[in-house]
Amino acid sequence: MPKLIVVEKPETWNFRIEDVEVVSADRYIADEQFQTVKNLKLLNLCKSYQYQSEGYYVSLLAEARGHKVLPEVSTIQDMRFPSILREDSLDFDLLIQNTFKTETVDRVEFNVYFGSAPAENLSRLAQQLFQMVQAPSLRAVFSHKNKWRLQSIRPINLNEVPEADRPLLISSLEKYLLRKRDFRPDKKKYDLAILTNAEDKNPPSDDRALKRFYRASLEAGFNTEFITKNDIDKLIQYDALFIRETTNVNHHTFRFAKKAQSLGLAVIDDPDSILKCTNKVYLHELLNTHKILTPQSIVISEETCDAISQKMSFPFILKQPDGAFSKGVYKIESEKEFKNVRATMFAKSDLLVAQEFLPTKFDWRVGVIDGQVIYVCKYFMATKHWQIINWGANKQKSREGEVECIPVDQAPSGLLKTALKATSLIGTSLYGVDMKEVDGKFYVIEINDNPNIDAGIEDKILKDRLYGIVMEVFLNKIKQIK
Repeated sequence: MPKLIVVEKPETWNFRIEDVEVVSADRYIADEQFQTVKNLKLLNLCKSYQYQSEGYYVSLLAEARGHKVLPEVSTIQDMRFPSILREDSLDFDLLIQNTFKTETVDRVEFNVYFGSAPAENLSRLAQQLFQMVQAPSLRAVFSHKNKWRLQSIRPINLNEVPEADRPLLISSLEKYLLRKRDFRPDKKKYDLAILTNAEDKNPPSDDRALKRFYRASLEAGFNTEFITKNDIDKLIQYDALFIRETTNVNHHTFRFAKKAQSLGLAVIDDPDSILKCTNKVYLHELLNTHKILTPQSIVISEETCDAISQKMSFPFILKQPDGAFSKGVYKIESEKEFKNVRATMFAKSDLLVAQEFLPTKFDWRVGVIDGQVIYVCKYFMATKHWQIINWGANKQKSREGEVECIPVDQAPSGLLKTALKATSLIGTSLYGVDMKEVDGKFYVIEINDNPNIDAGIEDKILKDRLYGIVMEVFLNKIKQIK
């Protein structure tokens, strides 16, 4: 991806960086070359980002042209409201307090260059500030009264960079822009980030599956790196993001998906899919509106829950709207149990989903990506339990039921048809449709935006081909965007 630095006066730019062109703001704004060229990564180092300044218009036009720019217009807008940024800094308040706990003064001011700071003890805080305000160079001021607080943070221009900080600015800029790659001339290289979390207790892919995704991505022609929740500032460097940790809306995975989409990356799971699939209230309305068969379901609130016994018999299933991996799901056997369980659940959500209990020996799971079925599995119930996962089991081996993967062409046609119809209502990302089969009818239980793909289970039939299909979808999505 071509790289561009935009400044007011390129003749004053005294640094040489490999494969990076330095142009004026006037030229970037007016030159037809930059109005039509695609796949540009752009650093806007203009002296001002004030509204309707040249710096402002460089970022604005870059986004309109589909170029990846730093800072984005949304970041420029955020910097106009310091109070919002001060509130955002509370997310890493503990880091702030620990960073300055030995300070003997009540005010600290320092510069941040692409997430780096002049002093080693400030490095972690500098990275957090850069993630919060993604602008090339920043000046942060912290003050202490009862505790340390972010007083102000603003962008600085090249003229404000002290001479002693110039080497740090250049090294940080180079680190940000340049990444060494092995080049294979037979394939075009795109950059793929795979977001994982070593602390995720129930990741959607195990280590062996992640290695197979990595190998398949290299075969497809990607430069691939695994990233973590601390790497959101690096997204601008990539062409695609693959989220392989448990997703939720009120979670960094959703912020990653939103950020990546705004930068023009191909994203799986995309934010719209996360938003729709992680909320069972939404799915209930969506599936019912489009007349897709589901167990009888009722959305209830504290005001309407007492009437549930008139509409649904015991036992029934009570679900937290954003539960995952069989958590936040309860089998309600009696009115007394309903009152006890719902009190805890309503403390977390204003709405719950009550669903008809359909006992079966197994749940179907159909894996779908970009409108094509890639695996079909039977997830059998855990030993002496009504779910496929029994979190209350004492032994790990009895916690989960057996899994049987079958060839797609041997799966019931009604199962596949229902899965494809249901996922088409969400999008073209990667989904896992959970269904129950009763008397030859297929009932959709839920649609997962981040379904399991584990080595030796979901890939048992297609093996390495399954991972290759996912990478082919990424390539197609990138080409559509470009």
